[in-house]
Amino acid sequence: MKTLLLPLALGATTFLLTAQQCGSGPKASAVPGAGTVDVATMQRTWLHAHEEDHGDTLVFRPNTYAFPPSRGRTGFEISANGELTQYDIAPTDGLEKRLGRWRVEGPMFYATFPEKNSTDYSLRVLSLTPERLEAIRKYVDQ
Repeated sequence: MKTLLLPLALGATTFLLTAQQCGSGPKASAVPGAGTVDVATMQRTWLHAHEEDHGDTLVFRPNTYAFPPSRGRTGFEISANGELTQYDIAPTDGLEKRLGRWRVEGPMFYATFPEKNSTDYSLRVLSLTPERLEAIRKYVDQ
């Protein structure tokens, strides 16, 4: 009986160790939290890395990223208090600020602006890390 139990116990232990190693570590997720945007990671200033766009997907990098030279970059700043500062290229090639609000619902990020001449939009976040944000933008029809 002892000779039968020892191989069985060793086999079970080997199986459990192998299963733990194969499934160890957090799973890479396009959007952390099973389809929800990690708000803490979003709270920073993001600039459009238009060189990295592909198809309908826009790529943003933190403002501290070493971007290649460009005539101008749009972007936005996300504050913890729900405020949003949108940075657009001004007619004089500088940056023009628009103030608004933001909220997150699942994988969606919504930007709203009180001014009539500003267009609200949503971002469907596809991938989010502290160094890169990939999303598809949709403007709200007025």
